[in-house]
Amino acid sequence: MLGASIKEDMEEQHRKKENRRFVLLTRLKQNKVAFLSLWFLVVVHAVVFIGPVLWPITPDELTDAGALAGWTLQHPFGTDDLGRDVFARMLHGGRVTLLVGLCAMLFSLIIGTIIGACAGFFGKVVEAVLMRITEAMMAIPNFFFVLVALTVLGTTPFMVVLVIALTGWVEIARVVYGETLKWKEYEFVEAANAAGASAKRILLKYVVPQILPSIIVSGTLAIAWAILTESAISYLGLGIQPPTPTWGNMLQNSQQYIWTAPILGVLPGVAITIVVLAYNFLGDGLRDALDPRFAKK
Repeated sequence: MLGASIKEDMEEQHRKKENRRFVLLTRLKQNKVAFLSLWFLVVVHAVVFIGPVLWPITPDELTDAGALAGWTLQHPFGTDDLGRDVFARMLHGGRVTLLVGLCAMLFSLIIGTIIGACAGFFGKVVEAVLMRITEAMMAIPNFFFVLVALTVLGTTPFMVVLVIALTGWVEIARVVYGETLKWKEYEFVEAANAAGASAKRILLKYVVPQILPSIIVSGTLAIAWAILTESAISYLGLGIQPPTPTWGNMLQNSQQYIWTAPILGVLPGVAITIVVLAYNFLGDGLRDALDPRFAKK
């Protein structure tokens, strides 16, 4: 009876998982803004990662057009104050900014998922220690923590990614913690425990797969936060340092030319804004598409 119960529960969970995979895209299409945001982000990532390979001008190359040249076919966005091609710098800067966001998001997901899942599943001392650490991190203003950490530890690309990740995992941990508390009480988890499965196996095979939708949504919101943070600290001079371009330090370098060559600030500013908005819209759409209450409508 116990084995049959476990099998039935797992088959039901498998059917639900397959159903979610098939209907997710359909539900996402119903949210026009989220679906357009998804395709917009696909295009933006393809352009910034493939574009620098195809564009013949390097971001540090001093062109013959001179400083602050206007738009031409050879230089679609003109040149900056040193005579460098702005289009090339936008492509390379976008690559760096998005890579920082993606890497910081992955680190945040790993840290937050481990802490939240372990705290929710094991409880007792583990829960007390991990959730007190989480609450302590929540008490520290994130941006202030980033500024202080980078001032002390340096501004290498790895350090920038690590520090942003160390401020982005807290909300993910809280979401995963709550979801783990909910799912560990389900009958199929109790049945697996009664059948003698190890705690590690139950957590990884039966609990974590159920909270993947919440992790995915948290990831889309975390990458938006990471991009904004990297841009802000680069604007303040504590992010990735020139001559490596990012959208943030391009924004910083352009501020003295805001009246004479406003396009130097408009381009990276608009790029940051629309990419962050697209990730937020996509996160909201995914949350609605993956919400179990949505399926009941």
